[in-house]
Amino acid sequence: MKLIIPPLGIRQLKSVEIVVETFELRKMIQRTQGLRLMLLIVIIVLGLALRRFGYAIDLPFFIVKYGGSLLWGSMVYFLLAFAVGGLSARIRPAGIAIIAFAIAICVELFRLYHTPWLDAFRLTTAGALLLGRIFSLWNIVAYAFGIAAACALDPAFRLLSPSKP
Repeated sequence: MKLIIPPLGIRQLKSVEIVVETFELRKMIQRTQGLRLMLLIVIIVLGLALRRFGYAIDLPFFIVKYGGSLLWGSMVYFLLAFAVGGLSARIRPAGIAIIAFAIAICVELFRLYHTPWLDAFRLTTAGALLLGRIFSLWNIVAYAFGIAAACALDPAFRLLSPSKP
């Protein structure tokens, strides 16, 4: 018995191409999201380790203080990229960076607002790590550098960049 496969028409070929492209895109998004999650976890661990052990290993104040802020900005970027990337792959890394920077500025400006319960929360470890205690324009600069570095390290940025021959 001989199996005869009829030739595919143009419509069938296009639908097969669309299915293959959709599968490849879904696979690429899953890989990107996995890398983003891994980077997010590494950044959180590094930030906590820097805050906990930075002074104990005699790192300078500048490195501990602003290195933590830089890592916090990177964390905001990857947290947002992971959350948004799962919903829609249409937002480019530069757009995510702009939104992350706006969030970082809002959190820093929120430090200017004081109430007894909020100040009590800021005195806890979680409050200090999430909201911080004192407003500083230098923190915003550190956030910007952290977000820019995270954007450059983002796997989606590398995939969307034109490849060099």
